[in-house]
Formats: sequence, C-alpha cells, structure tokens
Amino acid sequence: MRTSRTILSSGSTVVRIVGAGFILLMFLHSAFAGAEEPLPVLPAKGQVTMIDLGAHTCIPCKMMAPVLSKLKQDYAGRAVIAFIDVQEQKGQASKYGVRAIPTQIFYNPDGKEVFRHSGFMAEEDIVKQLTDMGVGPPAVE
Repeated sequence: MRTSRTILSSGSTVVRIVGAGFILLMFLHSAFAGAEEPLPVLPAKGQVTMIDLGAHTCIPCKMMAPVLSKLKQDYAGRAVIAFIDVQEQKGQASKYGVRAIPTQIFYNPDGKEVFRHSGFMAEEDIVKQLTDMGVGPPAVE
C-alpha cells in the first residue's frame, strides 16, 4: 500500500511525500531554485564594463550604491556599469574570483580584465580608471 502525506502547502505549491525521499529533495530544490533573477551577460561585448560585486547588507557596498547609480546614468551608452549582489546571486563570487566585497572589476571591450580593486572605490577613482581605458569622463553639468 502506498502512503502519501502533505508536508508543505503554500499557495498553489503542495509537496507530498510519495515514496523515495530523494524525489522530494529534488522537487524541493526545483521549487525554490528559481529565486535568483537572471543576470545580463557580463562583461558586455564591445563595451568597457565595470562590475561591482558586493551585497546590499555590506556597509562599504551601501556607500557605493549612489556612486554606481550616478555613474550608470553618466556613462549610459558608453560603458556598462553593473552591480551583482553576491549574497543573492550565489556562485557569482567564485565565478569572478572575489575574496572580499566590494570588489570592482574593469574589462576592456574585448572582455579582458584590465583592473581589479577591493574595497570602497570613490567616484573620481572609477572615472579615472574608465578614462584610462578610453572612455571619456562624463559631461560636467
């Protein structure tokens, strides 16, 4: 005789134990694995790219958030400025070889890493690095 019992019910998701436990584990993993948002392809082909890897809970990362937001607007269409939260996007820290956050990685248009910095990076230092890579500074308003 086969037995079945409900162990989790949430909205339209109902998990039942029906036989082997490994099936349940696979079901649970697939039910919750889609929580991460898909990331854009980085570094962007054909454009200078700066990726800031950090976390929304990290103090220096929080300090960088308004800087990155401003630079993303200032360099729109000329360079890609991206942020990846390594706590939300599991596996990204190891993919990019990050040992401390925040870490900023700069790539040339061919996708080759040309500069890496760990810790808070001031706006003027980011602008200098982008300028050194051939992307002109933002227009002064």
